[in-house]
Amino acid sequence: MKKRGKAKRKFRIPIFSDIFGMKRNLKLLMISDIFVLSGFGLIGPILAIFINDNLRGGSIFSAGLASTIFMITHAILQIMLSYKFNPKDRLWMLKVGTAIIALVPFGYMFSTSIYHIYLIEFIFGIGASFAYPSWSSLFTANMDKGQRGFQWSIYSSSVAIGTALTAVIGGLLAEKISFQLVFALTGIIAMLGLFVLFKLEKKSVLKKT
Repeated sequence: MKKRGKAKRKFRIPIFSDIFGMKRNLKLLMISDIFVLSGFGLIGPILAIFINDNLRGGSIFSAGLASTIFMITHAILQIMLSYKFNPKDRLWMLKVGTAIIALVPFGYMFSTSIYHIYLIEFIFGIGASFAYPSWSSLFTANMDKGQRGFQWSIYSSSVAIGTALTAVIGGLLAEKISFQLVFALTGIIAMLGLFVLFKLEKKSVLKKT
C-alpha cells in the first residue's frame, strides 16, 4: 500500500489574505476612491495659495468662502438627492458625481477670477452630493459580515497614505513647475478613478442596496 503523504499547508498571513480576499466590487470601489481622493490631495495644500496669489479678487478670506460654498452646497443637496432617489440609483449617481468632480481641477486651470472659483466650488458641491453618499452606500452594502470595521480601516488607511504622498508631491510641483500642472494631474488621476467605476458588476454591486 502506498503511504499517503501529508498534505502541504500553504503559508498564510491572515491580514493579507483578508485584504486580497475582499469582494471584487469592494476593491474596485476602494481603488476608485483612492484615485479620486489622492488626486485631490495634490491640490489640498496649495489651493488657498493659488487663490490668494494668482486670481483677481483672490484672498485668504475668499479661499475660505469658496470652501464654504462647496460645503454648504454638498451638505444641503446630498440630503435632497438621497431622499429623492432610491438605492437602485446609487451606481449611476456615483458615476455622474465622480465625473463632475473629475472635471473640477480642469476648471481651476482656467480660472482667472475668484468668481470662477466660487462657481466651480458650487459645481464641486453638486458632484459631491451625487457621489459621496452613493459611494458610502454601495461600499457599506458590499462589505463582508464580521469584517466591516477592518475593511473600513483598510480603506481609510489607504486614502490617508495616498493623500499624504500626493500632498507633498503637489506642493513640490506647484513650487518648482506650475499650479496648472498640478491641476491637470489631479484631473487625470480623478478620471482614472471614474474609469474604475465602469468595471463594477452592476447586478451584484446593487444587489444588497
